[in-house]
Amino acid sequence: MRTHSKTSTSLIAAVVAAGVLVSMPVAGLGANDAWTVPRTADGRPDFQGVWANNGATPLERPEEWADKESLTREELESLKEAALRATNGGEDALFGDQLIRAAIANEKATSYDPGTGNYNQFWVSVRTFDNRTSLIVDPPDGRIPALTEEATARFEAAAEHRKAHPADSYTDRRLSERCISYGVPRLGAGYNAYYKISQNADHVVILMEMIHDARVIPIDGQAPLDGSIRLWHGDSRGHWEGDTLVIETKNYSKKSGFRGSSENLHVTERLTLVRPNTLNYVVTIEDPDTWTAPWTVMIPLKETGEEIFEYACHEGNYGMEGILAGHRAKEREMTAQTATGSE
Repeated sequence: MRTHSKTSTSLIAAVVAAGVLVSMPVAGLGANDAWTVPRTADGRPDFQGVWANNGATPLERPEEWADKESLTREELESLKEAALRATNGGEDALFGDQLIRAAIANEKATSYDPGTGNYNQFWVSVRTFDNRTSLIVDPPDGRIPALTEEATARFEAAAEHRKAHPADSYTDRRLSERCISYGVPRLGAGYNAYYKISQNADHVVILMEMIHDARVIPIDGQAPLDGSIRLWHGDSRGHWEGDTLVIETKNYSKKSGFRGSSENLHVTERLTLVRPNTLNYVVTIEDPDTWTAPWTVMIPLKETGEEIFEYACHEGNYGMEGILAGHRAKEREMTAQTATGSE
């Protein structure tokens, strides 16, 4: 924890360019000052460093902003004030899009786990704001496309299974609760949402602060893995398109389940330096077995000058012990009630 349809090439170019519009001013860099992309010894853009995803912009455009691609200056300032009111007073932390939803509703934080409570806002990074109303840039409505009929049936079956088998064993719990992974790509902001990038001529390594997942990505033309080999994070291969690093990922495990996706998920990530402290991260999600159309997200990652923190998930995963112990206690209680009723 920290305290502090296929998308067209023209659309991607527009998204990358748009990142400059939402970037915050950089101290010491005036409008007429020249800036050149820093490069490695082999001439490629140098992405090395620690990058933060602490933006407050919601993944999907809220219904209240249905016809707005961006907020006015006045609306943005009002939103910041509402967000500050929502998190003042030591209430439970607001993760992800919860912050914007609370600000729009102009209400205090409401715990998503009222039975036990949650971290308070002290443990969540300070969120940054820009004037966009959604991270999703395609479709134009800023919303994730509708599920396919197959996916809807799959989601309903999974929900019924969770209801009937909430904790028969640890395998019934989410991968994040089991300290395995939060998935790739990781789009969530504000909570251990830092990424350390290292690179050489042959590989790029993206170390995610959350559950310390490290993605080692060949960029030297290595052939992808055989389709029979399935991985938690899929099989990633990168290549350069000008100054943009493009990473294609396939071969996901059936157990990976990015937002409920199938094993046929195909993710395309594009990383482009647009300012001295801003790395545009554009992600296109394609899975015809889950969504009726592809969708694309643009996240402006900010250079931090910091190091990532250790995420000691397994060592302190008392929650899993409590979940399983609690369910065993419920099973004993139900068994006792059944025995008493039969006498």
